[in-house]
Amino acid sequence: MKVAIASPAFPKSIEDGLANLEKLVKDAAAQLADIICFPESYIPGYPLEEFEVETATPENMQAALGKACEIATENNIAIILPMDWYSPKGKFNLAHVISKTGEVMGYQTKNQLDPSEDNIWIPGTERSIFEADGVKFGITICHEGFRYPESVRWAARNDAKIVFHPHCSGSDSNVDEELTEWGNKNNPYYEKAMMMRALENTIYFASSNYGMRYPESASSLINPSGTCIAHQPYGKPGVFVAEIDTDLATGLLAKRFKPELYGGY
Repeated sequence: MKVAIASPAFPKSIEDGLANLEKLVKDAAAQLADIICFPESYIPGYPLEEFEVETATPENMQAALGKACEIATENNIAIILPMDWYSPKGKFNLAHVISKTGEVMGYQTKNQLDPSEDNIWIPGTERSIFEADGVKFGITICHEGFRYPESVRWAARNDAKIVFHPHCSGSDSNVDEELTEWGNKNNPYYEKAMMMRALENTIYFASSNYGMRYPESASSLINPSGTCIAHQPYGKPGVFVAEIDTDLATGLLAKRFKPELYGGY
């Protein structure tokens, strides 16, 4: 499978986000990618204080999803599209999975919210496994993938070969230290967490971040031995495509986990 990881600029509006989505999808499809993943809450944009984010409504989110389905069909590529989404219970932070033929295959909610998000979204309560071109995959969103490794282990124990990780970390205006080397010991811990999610489960881990000027982590693809095999250059919007060997994603370490040793786990 060829996977594409998008690092789009922060959207100025829903329309702008969809325009950038279409451009990056076309770039990925030209490189024969089978699936592309976008960052957390990409439509309408993660609610960072420094950006003015267009208000999401049930109507404009549904329209945006419809447009993304058209883009998937036109380019013959599956899309993982993180969005705000409304339900009778409230607003979710989730990622829709769209097939190459434009069918919405389902979604994964963000279930472990960051404490700062408790008044923005409601937490989801279920986890799902998806499949594209015969490859099973899971999704974990930002905070839960970084700080709740159980979310990734669940997917690996349910035969996922790769877990996609839409996230948001960084700024266009504020920087404590500008990153120059992937995985440097002085970088924030996020890239180390990506390595561990792959290594501790023996699967691929694919993390998508915004292409902000001062990211705190790069969009990255980690192989089952914990090695970063591809990443987006810091501060540069774009998309990269890399091929994964699903035979290497055995899930061995995840499947050796013995929950009975941890009472009440």
